[in-house]
Amino acid sequence: MTVPPMGNSRAYPVLRTTDAAEAYRQARRLCALLEHIDDRIWLFAVMRTPREVREMAGLVPGASFEYEETRRDPATGELLGFDLDVSTLDDTALRTHLPLSFSEDVPRGDVEERFLAALGDGMASIRWEGRWPDDPEIDSHGHWNYDGIQIVFHGDEAQYDYKWTEDHTVFVHVTKHGDPERAQKLAAHIGSEVLGEEQLGW
Repeated sequence: MTVPPMGNSRAYPVLRTTDAAEAYRQARRLCALLEHIDDRIWLFAVMRTPREVREMAGLVPGASFEYEETRRDPATGELLGFDLDVSTLDDTALRTHLPLSFSEDVPRGDVEERFLAALGDGMASIRWEGRWPDDPEIDSHGHWNYDGIQIVFHGDEAQYDYKWTEDHTVFVHVTKHGDPERAQKLAAHIGSEVLGEEQLGW
């Protein structure tokens, strides 16, 4: 029986920019360095307008939307979940439920570029998981379940601290033990450098 690895990856910020398209372009350059890349990616988005909700609903059919901010039943105090079909709500009704969020894993392909085009001003993320190649030069080994690339749009924390920023941040993820040498080499590949301390990843 295979025992899944314990612990989180370590994430190193290697690019910050106010240009979402540039963050995406550089993240894809890093994706090309992965020895293996999963067939599925992880998408997350906070939607603040009806247009954004409708675009994301069309992009990821069947996505489960949630209230982004805690809501309680005024009579009972119980937590409320969002369980409506957004396609049945007009814009006026939909606005009463905003902001909404979703988090889904979807097949990799052209969805990433369509997701980029649908982004609004809310925090969002694309995550590609895979495995870095072994690098004997720095005694670094690839690790399934830890390695990959992540863009956090309008944020600078790999674990989404929900502190909105103008910047979009690209992270490289490595083993739970950290690997600053690999992170620096990956950053150099896109003409950058590691921009801060390692963070807790996925």
